[in-house]
Amino acid sequence: MMMDVNAFLTILLLIAGVVLLVVLIVLGIRCISILNKVDRLVDDVNAKMESVNGVISTIDKITDGVSMVTDSIVTNAVGLISKVFSKKKKKYKEEDYWYGKK
Repeated sequence: MMMDVNAFLTILLLIAGVVLLVVLIVLGIRCISILNKVDRLVDDVNAKMESVNGVISTIDKITDGVSMVTDSIVTNAVGLISKVFSKKKKKYKEEDYWYGKK
């Protein structure tokens, strides 16, 4: 008994569809297992970050304090330097005034 080309192609397409379906099911199962591993990894990282969070907040507070102190030191130093230079300019102006120069 001889098969038609139509029947042969239909059977071939059905077999290819079944193989494709099996491959997709296997890939789906592997993807689910990979996602479960990633979920466990993310949970582990979150737990470790929670344990380090206190240290990070302490370091943040310390750096804020140091920044405030250095800002005040710089502000005072700039104020002192500007006072020194402004006094010199005033002296020159007063001397020019006394000597009749303007």
